[in-house]
Amino acid sequence: MRIDIITLFPDIFFGPLDESIVGRAREKGLVDVETVDLRNYTKDQRGTVDDKPYGGGPGMLMKPEPLFKAVEDLHDNDTVVILTSPQGEPFRQEHAFELASMPHLMFICGHYEGVDERVRSKLVDREYSIGDYVLTSGNLAAMVMTDAIVRLLPGALGSSESAIDESFSSGLLEYPQYTRPPEFRGMVVPEVLLSGDHGKIAEWRQQQSEIRTRARRPDLWYKKPNK
Repeated sequence: MRIDIITLFPDIFFGPLDESIVGRAREKGLVDVETVDLRNYTKDQRGTVDDKPYGGGPGMLMKPEPLFKAVEDLHDNDTVVILTSPQGEPFRQEHAFELASMPHLMFICGHYEGVDERVRSKLVDREYSIGDYVLTSGNLAAMVMTDAIVRLLPGALGSSESAIDESFSSGLLEYPQYTRPPEFRGMVVPEVLLSGDHGKIAEWRQQQSEIRTRARRPDLWYKKPNK
C-alpha cells in the first residue's frame, strides 16, 4: 500500500508514523507513507497556499491551484483521495477495513477555514471527520486514520486475530481483559477466565461486550439488528 499525505506541515508527521506498529509496517515494506509539502506546488516565491474567501468572512481559505497540481501529480487509476474535515462523515472501523484494501490512498489535510469548494467537488472521493470538534488542521486526523488503516494490513500486527477481536470490529465494544497476577490489591480476575473452559470464556466475553456496549455506547447497541 502507498499513502501520500498532502500537508502544509510535513515535519509534524515525523515520530507518530515512524514508531510502533506503523513504523514497523513501513520497515517491513507493507506500506509506503510519504508526506508531501503543498508549498512545493505553488507558483510564487512566498509559497502562497491561501487567500480570502469570496463574500467575506473570517479566516483564510486554501486555494485550489496548488491542491489540484499536487493531487494530479500524485494521482493514478487506483488512488482514493480523502479530505480530512469536520464536515466529513464520521470515520469508523468499517471505513478503516475498507480503505486497508486499497492500493493507494491520498490524504488532503485541511487548514485555515478549509479548502475551496472546487477541490471538494472535483478531487475528493471521501471526506472524513474523526469527531465533532475542530482541530487546528487536518494533520492529526490524517495521522489517526493512517494508524487505524495501516494496523489492519496483513502482517502489521503480531497476530492476525488482533484486528478482528477488538472494539468496533464486531459492532460491540471489547470485553474486559485481565493479565497476571490473578489477585491484585484485593481485586481478582473473574473465575471463568481461569477455568480453561473456552466455551464458557467465549460466552462470558460476549455477555460482557453486550453489557459494556449498552452502558457506554447505546448508539452502537441500538444500531445492531433485532435490538
